[in-house]
Amino acid sequence: MNNPILVTGVGGQVGGIGQKVVKNLVEKNLPVRALIHSRDAALENELTSQGVEVVVGDLTSLEDVHRALKGCKRLYFGMGISDKYLEATVNTAVVAKYYKIECLVNISQMTVSFMSVNETTESPQQKLHWLSEQVLNWSLLPVVHVRSTVFLEHPFFSQWAAKSIKELGQIELPFGAAKTSPIATDDVARVIAEILSQPKNHIGKVYELTGPKSETMHEIANEYQAALGREITYVDIPLEKWRENLKQYNLPAHLCHHIITMAELHRQNRYDRMTTDVLKVTGKPPMSITDWVKMNRNLFAGTTSSSQLT
Repeated sequence: MNNPILVTGVGGQVGGIGQKVVKNLVEKNLPVRALIHSRDAALENELTSQGVEVVVGDLTSLEDVHRALKGCKRLYFGMGISDKYLEATVNTAVVAKYYKIECLVNISQMTVSFMSVNETTESPQQKLHWLSEQVLNWSLLPVVHVRSTVFLEHPFFSQWAAKSIKELGQIELPFGAAKTSPIATDDVARVIAEILSQPKNHIGKVYELTGPKSETMHEIANEYQAALGREITYVDIPLEKWRENLKQYNLPAHLCHHIITMAELHRQNRYDRMTTDVLKVTGKPPMSITDWVKMNRNLFAGTTSSSQLT
């Protein structure tokens, strides 16, 4: 194909799915255009060295979306947690319709699978994801929704877990005895790249992505222990105490509300989910938590007194 595939949200946080989608598409020898939100010389050099075209722009700007999408026939739509998420979705849908896009892969959240016009969640971000899916469906664009469960790169399992593991050999979360099945963003990116490379049989479908097992936090702690070679335990801390501790990170209200809702839903066992969609789409199962921790061993090594969220 001669038309570049547009990948939005490149350079974002929490696992950097956009960059990983770009990497997978480049490995498939497909032309890629990456939309980044602001100038970043190091990131731009890294992308251009891979033969990727770089566009700087904001998804809440119609003009920027036009510049990014012109000449593209396929795109991945993703954006960080933001109270402007729905506006960005509508801008993208309108311009994608104008340019007669042949495939739009939309990253969503698996919680949306349990939401309806009569029932949403307390998270403003999850509601925006649900509304965004409605808008894209109404647009009659050739859309594929990819709904992921919680990422292993989420602070629950990465930065915050790393801090308490380094200091105490513990994972401290308010999830109680509930189960969860976090997924590595590498696996999410593989699914998205596979759909974008051969979209014909995927249009109109919804894929729900989870890790290979749904486990209690005690079982997940055992996976960390197996990867790190030292004792790691899970400590269930009261939800109110955890919420109070969250204040130290000075998170924006929209993001903080979303994370608190995720924790509450975990405690209610709403993240006890299991699918085989990663295997179905890519022919390869998602990586285990043990393998992911091994890949990111440096994050959990040593000791630290830092409490900063990065």
